[in-house]
Amino acid sequence: MAGSGGGGAFVHRTPEELRDLVRKSEEKTTVAAFEAELSRMLGELLGEFNSRDAPTVSARLLQIKSAMKGAIYGSFDQLFGGSVAKHTYVDGLSDIDSLLLINESDLEGKSPQLALDRMAKIIQADLNGEATVGYGRMAVTVTYHDGMVIQLLPALKSPDGQLLVPSSRREAWSKINPTAFQEALTRRNQECSGKLVPVIKLAKAINGQLPEAQQLSGYHMESLGIAAFKNYKEAMTTSAMLPHFFERARELVMSPITDSTGQSVHVDEYLGPTNSQLRVAASHVLSRIARRMRNATAAGSTSQWRAIFGIDS
Repeated sequence: MAGSGGGGAFVHRTPEELRDLVRKSEEKTTVAAFEAELSRMLGELLGEFNSRDAPTVSARLLQIKSAMKGAIYGSFDQLFGGSVAKHTYVDGLSDIDSLLLINESDLEGKSPQLALDRMAKIIQADLNGEATVGYGRMAVTVTYHDGMVIQLLPALKSPDGQLLVPSSRREAWSKINPTAFQEALTRRNQECSGKLVPVIKLAKAINGQLPEAQQLSGYHMESLGIAAFKNYKEAMTTSAMLPHFFERARELVMSPITDSTGQSVHVDEYLGPTNSQLRVAASHVLSRIARRMRNATAAGSTSQWRAIFGIDS
């Protein structure tokens, strides 16, 4: 009997069509390999940002709060697992290890630096050489000899019951609602299959590579993330969501973004009114980052992606 023949998809194909099929197959393989490598790279970066000994952090926080006994009357601990990097300031509300409610009425109306200085001196005396204690504009930073860094944010309660924390941009106190903020971020993170918080951490790492005058505040970055992923329906992967963050942020930054907790204050008042020069400049920076990401992906280059994070290949 004669054979029925073979060839499958290649039957009746011209040489040109066959070459096109091979080329497309190779392109798909190359794209898949790049996406896998990019995901691996971003995962490794997140691993570095998140590599903390949680039990030790908890034990040290307990020791710090014990030292502050009498000076504090409550706290909000580890909102989202600690800082992106070892900075001497707070990147945002989700980065602090603990927000400490200060129980000293004489601090009302005084500079936040006075509260930070008092906290630092009490903690330094109690730790007795176990760590170095310092503070910046917003937070007290405790640096242990093993390299662990813990960041603590002081807070006061205003006469109307709202919480006040040091402003990231001026010598004053700012009103916040950490519980409502955490709920808003948690809710959006759940909507994004748990990928939003990692994306914000990566975005902050990129923001931290910019000249200080071009950096957005951490709280602003977090609020932009909540807004940028409202009704997000695209791929729930870090490699897809990170460019989306910067694409949407470059548009959102042009207008004051209302605090996601529903408060009337804006988290980005330091940029001025809608379409201000500072907002236009910030939009250009965010647009440039988004464009670098698009170009790196189009080139299939993880080295270009690493450069965006300020990492040498």
